[in-house]
Amino acid sequence: MATSIFLSHPLFPFPPLSSKHHKIPTPKQTSAIIADHPSIKHTKKPFFNSHFPFPYKPRKEIWSISVGRTQVDDKDEILVGEDSAEFQLSKQKISSWVYFAGILGVVLYVLNVIWIDNSTGFGKSFIDAVSSISDSHEIVMLSLTLIFAIVHSGLASLRDKGEELIGERAFRVLFAGVSLPLALSTIVYFINHRYDGVQLWQLQSIAGLHELVWFSNFISFFFLYPSTFNLLEVAAVDKPKVHLWETGIMRITRHPQMVGQVIWCLAHTLWIGNSVAVAASVGLIGHHLFGAWNGDRRLAIRHGEAFEVVKNRTSIIPFAAILDGRQKLPEDYYKEFIRLPYISITALTLGAYFLHPIMQAASYRLHW
Repeated sequence: MATSIFLSHPLFPFPPLSSKHHKIPTPKQTSAIIADHPSIKHTKKPFFNSHFPFPYKPRKEIWSISVGRTQVDDKDEILVGEDSAEFQLSKQKISSWVYFAGILGVVLYVLNVIWIDNSTGFGKSFIDAVSSISDSHEIVMLSLTLIFAIVHSGLASLRDKGEELIGERAFRVLFAGVSLPLALSTIVYFINHRYDGVQLWQLQSIAGLHELVWFSNFISFFFLYPSTFNLLEVAAVDKPKVHLWETGIMRITRHPQMVGQVIWCLAHTLWIGNSVAVAASVGLIGHHLFGAWNGDRRLAIRHGEAFEVVKNRTSIIPFAAILDGRQKLPEDYYKEFIRLPYISITALTLGAYFLHPIMQAASYRLHW
């Protein structure tokens, strides 16, 4: 039903963007395009409100736009957002990656001392405190997810103010330093208690189901949000930015991390088939649905008209903008995925699958 509503929106289709010309206009040029283009028409209802079930008051009214070419250079077609998952080896600095490796080592060491190690860290005490709320593993699972969601999304919402007060890098350290232990606790608790719930169905013996679940999980990691690939920004080696991505996976869905999480949750719930898996999926999907709304709100504030252009030619529901003609895929669209970040994701996903027994054993030893 949601898909049919989404596809019925009367937005004008956009002309195809050539992947050969990824020219990003300046904010001044973007404003000029939106203000001067003859196909701009005012919509009666904000696009976001008509397609997403959360209250939202946009900073600026939303327009149906057909984006043409810049007035600066008629040969290039406009890419308002950024080219996602782009990685140019020639632009990399060895020193930056040395810093990244050093920071990663320090973070893992500190995380182990102050959170993971039961003899020195607070992780087990945190789990015990949340577990004291109820004897139900389902309620504890939901509580852990809710705590993480409130902290993670709350800090994300405070990013603009936080960066003004302490700077981009310091806020990133604060954000990661608080979110990472909470995320780890939630994951470990799920691994340790995923089979402790009430069995609702048992489908693991059905032929082909394991392969379906495996393939779904594999695909879900290709829906990682492109900013996840910016490892130097994640580690605050480079100054963190609020990016407006437009190519690659963003052509399929504007919120790939949400879509990937939904796929992952449905696959695991189908395989495990009990109440703990359902509780975990409800919490995670709910968090990511809110994150999609909150992400659009923050991008609208940060990028203004440029975000409205990107939003009008992308969709939350996968493939919706493509099917209704608002997104035209380049003929060589596949090249937007033949990039080092996606090759790395393929290797890491396969590695994580084969390392499942080790990951589970490590979680069991924590007794969380």
